[in-house]
Amino acid sequence: MASIRRTLSPAYHDRSYQNGSGFPSPSNKFLPNGSSKHFSSSSHLPFLFNVVNIVYRKGWRRSFCRCLFFFVIGFVFGIAPFGYSDTDVRAKDFTFPELKPPHATLRFDDQIVTSVSLSVNTKLLEPKESTDIIEPLKQLIVVTPTYNRGFQAYFLNRLGQVLRLVKPPLVWIVVEEKAASHETAEILRKTGVMYRHVLCAFNSSSVKDPRVHQRNAVLEHIERHKLDGIVFFADDDNVYTLELFESLRTISRFGTWPVAMLAQSKNKAILEGPVCNASKVIGWHTNDKSKRIRRFYVDMSGFAFNSSILWDPKRWAHPSSNPIRQLDTVKEGFQESTFIEHVVEDESQMEEF
Repeated sequence: MASIRRTLSPAYHDRSYQNGSGFPSPSNKFLPNGSSKHFSSSSHLPFLFNVVNIVYRKGWRRSFCRCLFFFVIGFVFGIAPFGYSDTDVRAKDFTFPELKPPHATLRFDDQIVTSVSLSVNTKLLEPKESTDIIEPLKQLIVVTPTYNRGFQAYFLNRLGQVLRLVKPPLVWIVVEEKAASHETAEILRKTGVMYRHVLCAFNSSSVKDPRVHQRNAVLEHIERHKLDGIVFFADDDNVYTLELFESLRTISRFGTWPVAMLAQSKNKAILEGPVCNASKVIGWHTNDKSKRIRRFYVDMSGFAFNSSILWDPKRWAHPSSNPIRQLDTVKEGFQESTFIEHVVEDESQMEEF
């Protein structure tokens, strides 16, 4: 491949370099008047023209040189003070003008108060009459015998949900046979009702209705601890309303009410309970077959009584000093009547609501 070498032009062979400088002197054709006598070492113009000459020879730097030149001119004009502006704000007064309300003329037509007398209404401090004093609610003692069977947990949960809606004070006494089961104790804790878990130590395997001895165990517990309240036998397989529990608190000694139940044939409903005139018991609702046998025709969940009858018989002038208990020697269905005979003497001591 042939190589091309450019030789120096003869016109530049005669250039002189002073003091070892690597740059030749500027050509006369680039000077303003064509001569070099205007350049001196003490002036800055030769250096500036040398720079411009070098940049001007390079064509790609021509545009950059122009941009730089106009940028310098714009910067100089930008910082030059061409006008007058008052920058001294210290002498300025920025206080707000004083605002005054408009003048108004007021005239008082009312009389001038010269003295004030203070007094206390003593009627408000007087104690209220005894009839207005709110008496505390009577405690309800709900007795529930239970035993291990298929729907025991369902029955206890259903009854517990009703009792938790009753206004306190209320204590739920649940009695089991032999040993207390953990399942029953867990159900009682979850209901949120104040309860007592009682055990019946009597071996009731030979008894047809073991709930008789379970209720007797609770009656003994109430008598020993002298629990004060209204005792109500609530079996777990029955359904109760809140109105019933609220009405129990109106009982002073013994109260009873009619209860609807299924007949033995389970094809019709019968009503057992008192027939009343106002609040006095004058008779009983019953069927024709059993009205000559039983003294009181009341279901176990159809009556309630004051617990002080068990541990304070003198208060109620009870003739017998023997403990009041249910009997397991009577026929089935007669426990209610025989038990009530130990609590009251006749219908005159009963209340109906």
